[in-house]
Amino acid sequence: MGRTFRIKVRMRRFRRQHPRLAFAIRSFMIFSATFGGAYGFVSGSRSENSGYDPHTFAIGASFLFALACLGLATLSMRLRFVNKRLRTLAAHNEALIDRNWELKEAEERARSLFEQQGDLIVLRATDGRITFANEAYCALAGQARSALVGTRFDFDVLEQGDSARESNGTRIHDQKIATPLGARWIAWREGYVRLDAGQPAELQSVGRDVTDRTETERALSDARDQADAANRAKSRFLAMASHEIRTPLNGIIGMGGLLLDTNLTPEQVTYARAVKTSGEALMALIEELLDYSKIEAGKLDLDQRPFALSTLVEEITELLAPRAQAKSLEIAAYVDERLPLEVVGDAARLRQVLLNLAGNAIKFTSSGGVALIVEPGIWPNEISFLVRDTGIGIAAEAQQRIFREFEQADERVARTYGGTGLGLAISERIVKRMGGRITLTSEPGKGSTFEVAAPLPPSQGGAGQTAFPSPDLTGKSMLLVADGIEASLIARRLERWGGQTCLVADAAVAEALLPERFWHAVLIDRALGPAVADHLGEAARAHALQRLVLLTSSSRHEKLSPAFTGFLVKPLRAASLAARLALTPEVASPDLAPEPPAASAGPAPAKGLSILVAEDNEINALLMRSLLAKLGHRVVIAVHGEAALESWLAASSAGTPYDLVLMDIQMPQLDGIEATKRIRAHEAALGAQHTPILALTANTLVEDRYACFEAGMNGFLIKPLDREKLEEALAGLAASRHLTVPDLTGT
Repeated sequence: MGRTFRIKVRMRRFRRQHPRLAFAIRSFMIFSATFGGAYGFVSGSRSENSGYDPHTFAIGASFLFALACLGLATLSMRLRFVNKRLRTLAAHNEALIDRNWELKEAEERARSLFEQQGDLIVLRATDGRITFANEAYCALAGQARSALVGTRFDFDVLEQGDSARESNGTRIHDQKIATPLGARWIAWREGYVRLDAGQPAELQSVGRDVTDRTETERALSDARDQADAANRAKSRFLAMASHEIRTPLNGIIGMGGLLLDTNLTPEQVTYARAVKTSGEALMALIEELLDYSKIEAGKLDLDQRPFALSTLVEEITELLAPRAQAKSLEIAAYVDERLPLEVVGDAARLRQVLLNLAGNAIKFTSSGGVALIVEPGIWPNEISFLVRDTGIGIAAEAQQRIFREFEQADERVARTYGGTGLGLAISERIVKRMGGRITLTSEPGKGSTFEVAAPLPPSQGGAGQTAFPSPDLTGKSMLLVADGIEASLIARRLERWGGQTCLVADAAVAEALLPERFWHAVLIDRALGPAVADHLGEAARAHALQRLVLLTSSSRHEKLSPAFTGFLVKPLRAASLAARLALTPEVASPDLAPEPPAASAGPAPAKGLSILVAEDNEINALLMRSLLAKLGHRVVIAVHGEAALESWLAASSAGTPYDLVLMDIQMPQLDGIEATKRIRAHEAALGAQHTPILALTANTLVEDRYACFEAGMNGFLIKPLDREKLEEALAGLAASRHLTVPDLTGT
């Protein structure tokens, strides 16, 4: 079978290769067969022994004719089938021709697109020779394609950028190359491609001119570096300016305080207080500018620590109470009892924001009062702080503007009330840094409400604890005779404790209500008038178990009517109110007992701390000597770091080491940081006990504080100093090291 097939294949191949010879052989064979058959038939029929029979001959001829007809019919059908196949092949051939034209057109379009492509395209063989380069590549190279193909031409690389490789093996890199048109940055994508089967792969490089983009990015990077450098320079300048301004301010405020401690005429007291107040106002302005610069430079760091929420809020109201009462305003705080006792957050920054908002509320309020209300927020672990006032209000069109830097509601307000316009901008950025928000609701002439909502999760240590035991006032009648913001907050708290509270603003109405029932407690605000309050107290003797009078800090030393069983100082602390209501009238509350008399200006005890003060400024040195001497300590002054180090070494060698060193940071010859390092190194070499060292600095930047601690200091004191801050720092240090601090209170 295989042999026959091979013979047929060879015969067909011969016919295709020699068609004329094959036609001649075929014709000869047909003619020979026809002639031989006819000749044999005629010869046989004429032979004597042929046995020719006309009938048989006719039958045979008819049979042969039938066979011939069958062959013709078969040939006709075969020809028809062949024609059909030819027509099918012709149609298919036309489709192939059309497809071929389409492919040629697509190839031309692709070639045209390839050639007109703005990107550089070049193909290289494995030996680095160029096999193809598009027009863009040729134009950039400044040569014709024919001159490039077959060569190893490449651009000179002036600078190589970063390189990376994708997961599919494509290499991506940037190059700065030299061209006849000048230096250009090209972003290359290189990968191997196989154009024809059986042929080796070629390296295809596609490059895009990114000179403009790269130059723009570098310009932006340079601008960013310059801006960072400018920010650093600004921070250094502000730190230097802060130090240089704080140093004389320390003398102004400190000396003013010392001057007020001396015997002065009323006129001199007025002038001295004006000097001290002006210095403190200038210090507040410097603090705002420093905070703003820290925020601008992105150096505002938050200290996440547990703190007592209610204590912080009540301390703020107590701190601002003198300012509010000087304008005959009320200030009050209310902390919802559903809130945790301790929360985690930056207490100092939160205090700064609330002090700014409450201070502004006092400044822009002429009558009524200010309330600081703390409630749970709308989200888990969120706390809402509301600062509400009855001041001038803010117009709707100015409510967004006041949060911008150096902006106020309008020029009239700026001229009337003053201010830099930085406080709200700083507060908003601090709150956003905490992850919270600050909003404003206000109506001109009716007051404003600022809301600060910040996430403050409860601390683990304070979970489940309460600030104070709440009194059970269920079913007990409470009469509150007062008017104003604080009265409504007191009534709200009494109702939460279960009391049936009646709030009355008119004294006559309150006196008429007294016989109506037996009152567990009657609270009377002395702001109604001393005579009115005393009269109501007398009238309530027979109708109330407890009779409490509400006082301000300025009136707490006034003589009170014996009808009252106790007093409470405004702004009211919730713990104080709870403690007073929980006690029987005969028992005085320790927290509310009258304050001891003011400290007498008697001579200081002879025994005090031995303190070395390193301070190069003469005025500040005099101030420190005076403050410490008034506190009963012995002081040695060193005017620079070298002198401080020598004095410390001499005292240590003599066996009378200093109890404390107050070290200024910026001093000539040897600064405070280096002097501290040398003291610590000497102590380490001898194995001696560390001498407490506190930094005296006017720099408030975080990196300056870190430098103090890294040098081995125990803490720092920020200039300007006053007697209270210094006494508090010394007391804390003495308590931690079991030192004896002289008692100047006279008790």
